[in-house]
Amino acid sequence: MSTTAHRVCFQLQVKPESIPEYTRRHAAVWPDMLRALKETGWNNYSIFLRQDGLLIGYFETESLDAAQAGMAATGVNERWQAEMGEFFADLDGAPDEGFLQLTEIFNLEDQLAAVDAGAASA
Repeated sequence: MSTTAHRVCFQLQVKPESIPEYTRRHAAVWPDMLRALKETGWNNYSIFLRQDGLLIGYFETESLDAAQAGMAATGVNERWQAEMGEFFADLDGAPDEGFLQLTEIFNLEDQLAAVDAGAASA
């Protein structure tokens, strides 16, 4: 992946009563869904879940719009989103488009690179 990749972090809320089933389904995601994510630019993708259902997702992509459009064009994503939608509270639309994107305010590598570039030019 090139250095122009964007880091995307997002938040959703899983209904507390749905946490066990949501967790179970993510322990063995459909192979065609896994391949579609990778092929459409969802790289280094992780999901973290707090005990109360707060979900934080993270992935890297060249373009969020292109990654979402790529997945929207796949049949497997339509099936997956239809099944996953029921697990979330206060969600407008499909989970992969209705999430709250968080703003990155710190990245260690970016700041170290800036420090190193400044030291090299001094």
